[in-house]
Amino acid sequence: MILYPAIDLKDGQAVRLLHGDMDKTTVFNDNPAAQALEFVAAGCEWLHLVDLNGAFAGEPVNAAPVEEILKQCQVPAQLGGGIRDMATIERWLDKGLARVILGTVAVENPDLVREAARAFPGKVAVGIDARGGKVATKGWAEETDVDVTDLAKSFEDAGVAAIIYTDIMRDGAMKGPNIDATAALANAVSIPVIASGGVSSLDDLRALKSCGAPLDGAISGRALYDGAIDLSEALAVLKG
Repeated sequence: MILYPAIDLKDGQAVRLLHGDMDKTTVFNDNPAAQALEFVAAGCEWLHLVDLNGAFAGEPVNAAPVEEILKQCQVPAQLGGGIRDMATIERWLDKGLARVILGTVAVENPDLVREAARAFPGKVAVGIDARGGKVATKGWAEETDVDVTDLAKSFEDAGVAAIIYTDIMRDGAMKGPNIDATAALANAVSIPVIASGGVSSLDDLRALKSCGAPLDGAISGRALYDGAIDLSEALAVLKG
């Protein structure tokens, strides 16, 4: 399993939100590129970036810090937030991004996901953010009646590289991931699943690793910043 350290970008800073609420923000680093370099120096092989402002605006807002991270860090990075058309997908991939994450458009314009996955094999992931088993969109601000597993299964034949599954009520809360729901999703589809939301201890990582489902990796944010998870130990747990 791969550990994806999360760098959530709001107003040019690396922050964490509680339950996806933009009004419940903790700033952890006002230099996101420096934060990214710390993660890379510690041995991380991927970076998970989120343009929070972009997710609400529907277009990239924190492009400058993302570009700086891509320029300074020599490991692949994936980015979500405000990527909702082919031109934006192409622009980010041209700038060196390894993978775009499509969330809102996966619900509103699934054909775009399919078109992008065909055009850029291995470079398109679907972000499925859920509250109570139902998908939320537009920076988690809007609820839908779309079932998580149904949405994931609809992309089985699309060639997407991964599904990033986030339980919103666990995100930033340091209460552990929704292991049962994550495992159920991973067992329901053949697409690699990355766990996100609430990963806050080495025990959480061990539980995900032994959950009985073939998870590709786990994303952690606040726990890495707070020191609740030691990065080198986490990498050892997931590789062991």
